[in-house]
Amino acid sequence: MANHPATQAIHTPVKEDVSVNYITSPKGLKSWLTTLDHKRIGIMYLWAVLGAFLLGGIFALLIRIELLTPKETIMTAETYNKVFTLHGVIMVFLFIIPSIPAALGNFVLPLMLGAKDVAFPRLNLASYYIYVVGALFGVTAMVTGGVDTGWTFYTPYSTTTNGQVSMMVMAAFILGFSSIFTGINFIATIHKLRAPGMGWFQMPLFVWGMYSTAIIQVLATPVLGITLVLLMLERSFGIGIFDPAIGGDPVLFQHFFWFYSHPAVYIMIVPGMAIISEVIPTFSKKTIFGYKAIAFSSVAIALVGFLVWGHHLFVSGQSSLASVIFSFLTFLVAIPSGVKVFNWLATMYRGSISLEAPMLYAISFLLLFSIGGLTGIFLGALSVDIHLTDTYFVVAHFHYVMMGGTVIAFLAGLHYWWPKMFGRMYNEKLARIGCGLVFVGFNMTFFTQFILGSRGMPRRYYNYLDQFQPLHAFSTVGSWVLGAGLFLTAGYLLASLRKPYDAPRNPWGGRTFEWETQSPPITGNFDFDPVLLHGPYDYRPERKG
Repeated sequence: MANHPATQAIHTPVKEDVSVNYITSPKGLKSWLTTLDHKRIGIMYLWAVLGAFLLGGIFALLIRIELLTPKETIMTAETYNKVFTLHGVIMVFLFIIPSIPAALGNFVLPLMLGAKDVAFPRLNLASYYIYVVGALFGVTAMVTGGVDTGWTFYTPYSTTTNGQVSMMVMAAFILGFSSIFTGINFIATIHKLRAPGMGWFQMPLFVWGMYSTAIIQVLATPVLGITLVLLMLERSFGIGIFDPAIGGDPVLFQHFFWFYSHPAVYIMIVPGMAIISEVIPTFSKKTIFGYKAIAFSSVAIALVGFLVWGHHLFVSGQSSLASVIFSFLTFLVAIPSGVKVFNWLATMYRGSISLEAPMLYAISFLLLFSIGGLTGIFLGALSVDIHLTDTYFVVAHFHYVMMGGTVIAFLAGLHYWWPKMFGRMYNEKLARIGCGLVFVGFNMTFFTQFILGSRGMPRRYYNYLDQFQPLHAFSTVGSWVLGAGLFLTAGYLLASLRKPYDAPRNPWGGRTFEWETQSPPITGNFDFDPVLLHGPYDYRPERKG
């Protein structure tokens, strides 16, 4: 990559004191807890979401161990219901939704724009502490009785069951404010703090993805907040909103919930797509193919994603006309995703591809997300969905999009920006082995569930027919392989932190502004005033001052 004509003039070695950086200056725990530096806030978010990922992953392994046999294996039916509820709540609200925007986005986005920080640093810090408070509410609900409603909190069960439903719902309500604050901050930052010369179509595609995500966060999250407040009011005061026994309508809850939660799927996946749009051109040593098409497709996904919630209600009694319209819109929202996949493949075509760990994860994303997207089309077809609704086919599809999409892309971004964030290079050989284990283990775990679902295995069941046992056992073994890959990944990344600073400014040959700062960056991000001179992915920052 050093010989690429767009990078020759800007990646000359610079003698600098890398020990002076945002991690070490200023020092002390108080300086971290009260920091307004977007990089430190991003790192605190990173450790928090990784902790949530560990906890949610442990619950996932417990679920798979219980399903190893058709009858009781390690837990009772009541405990099983609580465990899969906690797995879903933790993974969705505490990990996947904030993982890329709040952790990686917080760190990288101002650097990419050539900014010193986000537009509202205090709001940024407030969003982190709101996230922590919401997480504490969730943990309290978990240890004081648990919740067995599933992560969707479907009524009327959630309004009548015992357990800490109100506290868990309050946790999700509080976490929504953190998401909204982050979205507002990103929108203002992108509008107001771009470097001189950086127009809308000179922004990196990661920024476009964060902008589209922020729009969804700000517009959709209040709907979830209102829905959860109504749920708490019904549980506390017996107001007939969702419970048909007291004059409510349970399908109304489904409309409210999915009006937020389907756009929330794009809060999860669009940031992952944004990372892939950075990794693929860097490791293909090419300019991205179809820049504007990818940028507009992010916005299209954000907008059309608000119109497809009804495909979750095909079997809930809605009118045939409504089902047909929602089915059409489901097919429509697949088009911008297809545009992205085509352009990524076109970028790789005849490129000089370098298979470092970030690129391996990006290729894994392409394969897994394509399977997830294609099976989403199956579920959007009315006749097929009737057969597959509430089966393990839906579980597999959801995990191929969320885990195979968002989490794999998160791992790609984590490996891509790890040298920039911490100034250390990780063990590349172990990274490739870890990626292989994650890819194989994931497919063993979840592709099997497509077969289970197509054969009629219902989701969320504690016991099942003996005929499903071999496939369940294979899926469980796959979860162990997947877990081994993730623990290996955690091991070599954490081990790299024990080394001295050894990462160069630009280890991959990236062509966006964050690679022009030292590794790790100084507190103010840049020791020069960034000015954009050329187009996206083909520019040379001019040093001033």
